[in-house]
Amino acid sequence: MNQGLALEIMLAGESVLLTGPAGAGKTHLLNQFIRIAKSEGRHVSVTATTGLAATHLGGTTIHSWAGIGVSDELPTGFADHISKGRRDIIEKTDVLVIDEISMLHDYRLDMVDTACRLVRENPDEPFGGIQVIMSGDFFQLPPINRNDSRAGGFVVNSNAWQDLDPVICYLQEQHRQDDDDKLLEILNAMRAGDVRRHHAEALLARADAKPPEGEITQLHTVNIDVDKINLKKLDELSGDEYKYTQSTTGGNNYVENLQRSVLAPAELRLKDGAFVMAVKNSPDKKYFNGSLGEVVGFDVLTNYPMVKFRNGKTITMMPDTWELRDGDKKRASIVQIPLRLAWAITVHKSQGMTLDAARMDLSKAFVEGMGYVALSRVKNLESLYLAGINNMALRVSEDAKLIDEFLRRKTADDAKRLEHLRENAKKRKEKPVEKKAGGAWADKLAKMREEHPNAYMPWNKSDDAELKQDFQNGESVKTMSGKFGRHEGSIRSRLKLHFGEDVEV
Repeated sequence: MNQGLALEIMLAGESVLLTGPAGAGKTHLLNQFIRIAKSEGRHVSVTATTGLAATHLGGTTIHSWAGIGVSDELPTGFADHISKGRRDIIEKTDVLVIDEISMLHDYRLDMVDTACRLVRENPDEPFGGIQVIMSGDFFQLPPINRNDSRAGGFVVNSNAWQDLDPVICYLQEQHRQDDDDKLLEILNAMRAGDVRRHHAEALLARADAKPPEGEITQLHTVNIDVDKINLKKLDELSGDEYKYTQSTTGGNNYVENLQRSVLAPAELRLKDGAFVMAVKNSPDKKYFNGSLGEVVGFDVLTNYPMVKFRNGKTITMMPDTWELRDGDKKRASIVQIPLRLAWAITVHKSQGMTLDAARMDLSKAFVEGMGYVALSRVKNLESLYLAGINNMALRVSEDAKLIDEFLRRKTADDAKRLEHLRENAKKRKEKPVEKKAGGAWADKLAKMREEHPNAYMPWNKSDDAELKQDFQNGESVKTMSGKFGRHEGSIRSRLKLHFGEDVEV
């Protein structure tokens, strides 16, 4: 499916899985959809499964948005104890975006679904009637199962997925790797589970390539290697070392849970000239989670580090706070300078990034999809410098391959039944949508609902079944329009969805 049709499907109010290989333009299309939807007055909540991924879209984590935190199940009385601010956000949301969906456990999508139904007091509709846009690639990193928490799989195994039955928008155009580059061929072979000897030889040849002069991002599979490189680089710098130790409140278990989602180290060590990454959004938008920069000095009064970011701004970095909340109760907090050393990062934290060049050590890859994520961060083989690789780095999940086959079949079916929206894509390309004044969509929707009270409301199963029965019994479109409170065009589109484009309505 191309981006134009996928955009129109999302703008038509369908819940969607936006998927496709790395570099297919999923994030670009999401940003385009979010911009247009917001300009039309829709309340769009933008989330992702990790904090770093969320910043690519200017959002928050899905766990935080839904108020589920790091729990493995919703507590009794969840809807009664959720904060008013969180309740208001969920109640007002028209569209929920969840990026990097491959990393979300199936049971956590069920938790989000249940939370939305409870808070919105709409138990019969998926996510309480919210349009859901999921985005991600199941060949990338899977959900992480820890020994001390509940195990789960991909979201396609969830009850919420079955109830939602999202339209599949499988993008196949390539916007990151060069069309004629060997790397794209290798990545496609990995997705198909058909890596040949010449593919492996092409990768191994990059082990002899010499990286360019200057700093280059290093990708590693395990934290211990990343920490070793960063501390070695730090030790090589001359000058005084400054240490910043985090302070915490709350029980040990809660603090440990919070620490897992805080990228700032418990003890931050810095020197003048250190290469660093911001790990939280600045309240005044001077830097963002993932912004890179260099320490250029330390404040004479506070000793706080001054960082020159790549946007040219020099900021004195003050301590910031991370909190773990359970409803209105604060269970734990961590206060620390929102920085970490950035000469090396893990593959896990690189997901969603596009790197100009990278030196990778995949000799300790320990999970399927890890090598695929790392290799797809760069644009071509010439910008890849390989320090090591193992067999696991070339593997992808067998579950992901089965899911991919299903998604490819369904996207073909979905594209066919929603083909009538392609005309909208052509019109939009000829005449881009102008940004409307705030509230324009809400005003338009309110006016439509004066005549058609269910305009743009999701269809529930009982109404769908009754609509099909009425049509088969010979009811007119006008009669069904009045009965279901929807525009006649909406009735026709729904009937074509059920009975095919050739049906006479």
